[in-house]
Amino acid sequence: MKHLILIAFFSLFIFTACKEKQSDEISTYYLIRHAEKDRSDSTVRNPYLTSEGLKRADNWAKHFKGIGFDAVYSTDYNRTKQTVMPTAESNNIELQIYDPSDLNIETFIEKTKGKTVLIVGHSNTTPKFVNELLGEEKYDDIADDNNANLYLVTLTKETKRSKVSIVN
Repeated sequence: MKHLILIAFFSLFIFTACKEKQSDEISTYYLIRHAEKDRSDSTVRNPYLTSEGLKRADNWAKHFKGIGFDAVYSTDYNRTKQTVMPTAESNNIELQIYDPSDLNIETFIEKTKGKTVLIVGHSNTTPKFVNELLGEEKYDDIADDNNANLYLVTLTKETKRSKVSIVN
């Protein structure tokens, strides 16, 4: 009988410890704006990247080299997909398309819980996405000539943290 009580006590302790560990899962999000787009024809609604933009896309892949992404997301535009493809390919990950105007943030957070995710968007959608992840209005739109912001957001059950840096 003593042994059964002892086993039950340790089982309860181990179960509780495992449950606490699961609730401390860290979700890590890297968010960037697309690289430099071709502005030579203002009537083109879905431009590709310039040579400078393609170079920046390769630089992003180099910058993210040591990070093991679980998922890579992009809006469905040539410039965002071109920006993220070198990183997706180097991680051997299939690109997932998202629509910022039809994004349920709670569902997204649940789907990516405990994962490391790269998200590429636009000057207005990227800061908005960061703000939605944080649940607060912290960041404004990115200046139209700024393609270098990197937002890092970490979420746990208890905390929400972010920082922004410039990567050239």
